[in-house]
Amino acid sequence: MSSTKTPFELFMEQAQEMARAFNPALESFNPKGFEKMWPTMPKDFMEMTFGKGLSKDGLDAKTRLLLTLAGLTMQGAQADTQVRMTVRHALEAGATRDEIAETIAQMSMFAGIPAMTRAMELAREVMEDGKEPEE
Repeated sequence: MSSTKTPFELFMEQAQEMARAFNPALESFNPKGFEKMWPTMPKDFMEMTFGKGLSKDGLDAKTRLLLTLAGLTMQGAQADTQVRMTVRHALEAGATRDEIAETIAQMSMFAGIPAMTRAMELAREVMEDGKEPEE
């Protein structure tokens, strides 16, 4: 009995073979491992690149990161790595745990309770690991 594969399945197989050829370590890639390689940017660097560096009168890095967190929550908190990294960066930029929780909770009205709950779980992981700046 032969099975026919969809074009997407064939494409994915080819992409996986190509990834293995370029870097065999990609077979065991774990997004949490990537997070460990990507350090949290210092607040001053975030301000320069994402905050007042864009516009002297614009949003600061903390506000931009809280807005990013709101958007990620609105998407259903599907991107675990991005949510965790945004929480870490928001803490570094001066956001408090309460501000992060309130940002996520506010999105329940627009994204629903499941999206809010998932984002809150991811944020809690970061805040409980003890690596965030002191409030």
